[in-house]
Amino acid sequence: MSDHSQIEPIAITGVDTYVFRAPIDEPVKTSFGIMHDRPALLIRLQDETGACGWGEVWCNFPVCGAEYRAQLIHLILAPWLMQQKPQLPAEAFGTLSRNMHVLVLQTGELGPLAQCIAGLDIAMWDLAARKAGQPLHRLLGSQTPDAVPAYASGINPRGAEDTVAEAREAGYRAFKLKVGFDHTKDLANVERLSAGLKPGEVLMLDANQAWELTGAEKFLQELGDAPVQWLEEPLPVDRPIAEWERLASSSRIPLAGGENLRSHEEFDAAITAGHLGVMQPDVCKWGGLSGCLEVARSARSAGLRYCPHYLGGGIGLLASAHLLAAVGGDGLLEVDCNPNPLREALASPYPPLSQGNFLLPAGPGLGVEPNLKSARRYLRLELKNGSSEPCLDWRSFW
Repeated sequence: MSDHSQIEPIAITGVDTYVFRAPIDEPVKTSFGIMHDRPALLIRLQDETGACGWGEVWCNFPVCGAEYRAQLIHLILAPWLMQQKPQLPAEAFGTLSRNMHVLVLQTGELGPLAQCIAGLDIAMWDLAARKAGQPLHRLLGSQTPDAVPAYASGINPRGAEDTVAEAREAGYRAFKLKVGFDHTKDLANVERLSAGLKPGEVLMLDANQAWELTGAEKFLQELGDAPVQWLEEPLPVDRPIAEWERLASSSRIPLAGGENLRSHEEFDAAITAGHLGVMQPDVCKWGGLSGCLEVARSARSAGLRYCPHYLGGGIGLLASAHLLAAVGGDGLLEVDCNPNPLREALASPYPPLSQGNFLLPAGPGLGVEPNLKSARRYLRLELKNGSSEPCLDWRSFW
């Protein structure tokens, strides 16, 4: 369990937001949309002592999502946070979520606001762990070695075999293929990748909410005995629990999901129903570390596998890795294997992969810093709240 005696209440005096966009040669495809560049929205919090912490907000969709969320933080959330008395990270997450509840109802924008709050929460925890002089996973209660097993995610249907070969060369031993495009082509991809697996390697599938119930059942029937560890989001997240339960009861493969659940109540309902064998909250989409830590522990207590979902820049990836290390179990860290300069540039020094394991930094907090000088050419928007002295000499970056 986490030791909150090491955490000091934090009074936030500065909130800076940074939107980055990196062009890519090969679009990242899902069943519901295509990413033509790689965005990242970072938050830097500063307290009254000058200490800083970094967070990240999920912003992959829609195409204007990063800039819009940055403005939500700048105009609404940051001013509110800077007016509060010193708070612990989990306390700030709870009070901020409650105070934004009516705005969520008024606007119908649960997702964007929840994602912004999640990023602020990550930054609060990073700041708290840095002040405590502890790696974040240790502050959260980790007793495990400084590494977590990882898998290569985001494998597009086109060129999947080549992508897996490149990921294998990089050190991965687990791979997740995107499906939900065309049954015949999806199944052919699964067959080829399954046939090419080396001893000790595993394969997972992600449908990104592509099918209705009959389509998902048909796919699973045609999949046969392919050696697949889980099928992720075969149905839209808002389908009735009864449909999920029916699909789970007829599937020999565990179903996975959680990245698009948005509250403790939704996660509790899913854990109680038991239709998901693999629980996948995303620290940058809802809950940050405060919310997802509780969900992950509840999932593990219920005998479910905890594998954090993640697709973004380096700060959110490190937050996911620290949380997985703190929770323990047999979960895998999701690491997008597609080219993304914002993953490495915004988490420096970027941790290496060794024999399928993602090595956690030894430094305090997340253990990494955004290399803003390296990422400068990708910066699209910078917004600042607060007038205290920066903890880095920003003039050296421009």
